[in-house]
Amino acid sequence: MTPDTAPASQRVERYAADGMVRVDGLLTSGEVETIRSAFMDQVVRDRHRLGARDGLADDDILARFPRFMQPHRHPDLEVGSIARRLMTDRRILDIVTGLIGPAFGAQSMFYFKPPSARGQALHQDNYFLRAHPETCVAAWIAIDDCDAANGALSVVPGSHTMEVVCPETADDEESFTTGLVRPPAGMTPVQTVMRAGDVLFFHGSLVHGSLPNTTEDRFRMSLIFHYVPQTSVEIARWYLPLVAPDGSDVTVAAAVGGGPCGDGWSGAAH
Repeated sequence: MTPDTAPASQRVERYAADGMVRVDGLLTSGEVETIRSAFMDQVVRDRHRLGARDGLADDDILARFPRFMQPHRHPDLEVGSIARRLMTDRRILDIVTGLIGPAFGAQSMFYFKPPSARGQALHQDNYFLRAHPETCVAAWIAIDDCDAANGALSVVPGSHTMEVVCPETADDEESFTTGLVRPPAGMTPVQTVMRAGDVLFFHGSLVHGSLPNTTEDRFRMSLIFHYVPQTSVEIARWYLPLVAPDGSDVTVAAAVGGGPCGDGWSGAAH
């Protein structure tokens, strides 16, 4: 995938066409090392406080290194302070604002993805967030150099134009999550290669995912934020409260109903 080398004024056009833009070196090597060290310290000290309950077997490597959900809601922890600060960092938020207008922060996540870990099947983010009437946008920050071998993202350029759909069942040999969204006809996943500190911004309907980490000694850590336009009138309850650019909490209506899977659906957090 070609990185974003165009002037900032042209990012909107690329985002509209592809559903994503990549900005290289947005975070410094020093910032990346601080993030990596803090999150590794936290997972070793207490992985349960922030770790997602993904129904993993005790011998699954991801049970030892679970993805951390909403660390920005824990400002008493170093990782929480880092996540809260970066969620409203102007370098990131200004790009988000340029793409979707004034925005609120909705989610923070940290993935460790150690050697041998399964990936995450192709999916769409707004299936989980259910932001309305617009959609969310992700800021996916590489904390390690990542490529196909250690399970970097695969993305489907242009797939952001499709509706959010109800997923099929994923292959649990390759994915630790259960849902799979197939790309639209004629579109295929493109493997990304990113350096630590690069950030990929992408649309909430963009189909994306990752394969397992097949290396023996390389993590693929990433810090992810999701944002929604300030014009959003509702979002799934789990993402409330939202975070304003000044760091204060904001509440909108909680989304109701079954979403793309119908009235019987009850979605879990992304």
